[in-house]
Amino acid sequence: MSSRPIQILVGTNKGAFIINGVGDRSGWTVRGPHCDGWPINHMVGDAETGTIWAGGGGDWHGAGVWRSDDGGERWEVTRLTRGQMDDWAANDPDFAKMIGWTDGALPFGADFSQIWSLGVSHGTLYAGTKPATLLASRDAGKSWAKVDGLTDHPSAETWNPGAAGLVLHSIVSAPGDRGKLWVGISAAGVFATEDGGKSWDRRNRLSNAEACGHHDHPAAPRDGEIGHCVHNMVRASGTADLLYQQNHHGVWRSSDGGRSWDDITDGLPSTFGFPIRVHPRDPDTIWTLPLNGDSAGRYPPGAAAAVWRSRDGGQSWQAHREGLPQEACFFTVLRQAMAGDARDPAGVYFGTNSGSVFASLDEGETWNEIARHLPTVLAVEVLDRAAP
Repeated sequence: MSSRPIQILVGTNKGAFIINGVGDRSGWTVRGPHCDGWPINHMVGDAETGTIWAGGGGDWHGAGVWRSDDGGERWEVTRLTRGQMDDWAANDPDFAKMIGWTDGALPFGADFSQIWSLGVSHGTLYAGTKPATLLASRDAGKSWAKVDGLTDHPSAETWNPGAAGLVLHSIVSAPGDRGKLWVGISAAGVFATEDGGKSWDRRNRLSNAEACGHHDHPAAPRDGEIGHCVHNMVRASGTADLLYQQNHHGVWRSSDGGRSWDDITDGLPSTFGFPIRVHPRDPDTIWTLPLNGDSAGRYPPGAAAAVWRSRDGGQSWQAHREGLPQEACFFTVLRQAMAGDARDPAGVYFGTNSGSVFASLDEGETWNEIARHLPTVLAVEVLDRAAP
């Protein structure tokens, strides 16, 4: 049994929350809201130092990244773009005084409205924005620069927004290779770099276009590609570049770093869902949470919640329901709202738009609700502190 504390980082539309657990992953307590109630789209942490970052914002606040160096007790924000509150404060001294506003240029003006994703790779902190831009910080989030190689990609003018806008939501690194990085953009697809961001390849090709068949849905596979509305993407452990993604229209597997994709949706109750998670040690074990469809309500099929697990890389799937609501369940689990720890057995966690967080400490076999009545959960991540 581990004696290390564990923290579940929860981003919501009304601030950041931290669910603290003791060493055996029990005794859960909730702290928050943090980050002055900003909408927080994603959070990540550093297991060595305990530093936590929270990215978010919106039309009112503008975009920013919050940072805590003490496990979530105190927070400071690095604001990156202006919001409506700046316009109000600039024209209303009383309002400016009330919110403690001071005038000053922000590094990206009004280029984007939100931070949508965060990722750490080889000492660099990355952030994805809405509209889709990739930012990089090499001083732990104090200053930021655009990754111009992606911003200036030849296809950029053709990128189309998904229902939530044009968002860069998945940032995937290769622990053994500093130069490799993958990002997912809705709805522009998968992009990869192998030279640290200088150049990028667009990687959406079907492995077997002839077997794709006909689909009427605009986000479905066609023209030899999987469909560009990626919902979430993860990389399996190990040296091979094995990727999985939950797309708007199916679950996909790539054994070659995204150069080609195989459809592994067969056996699931629907093609639609948002999150996907891969086991920290077994590259063939994955979890996803299907929903009934994008225009059918976006809740679990039959209004009965289940996390579906595959132990063979998506060749077969099994539903796991114990501890999850099986009647009148109409919640949605969003793209960044499923995470996991690296303990043995591996823990899996997800949050709902109805404000609950569920945990499985036996790799998805059974589930327990560890928090409820939170605001809409936008993201869940795990900070499992390194042993002293």
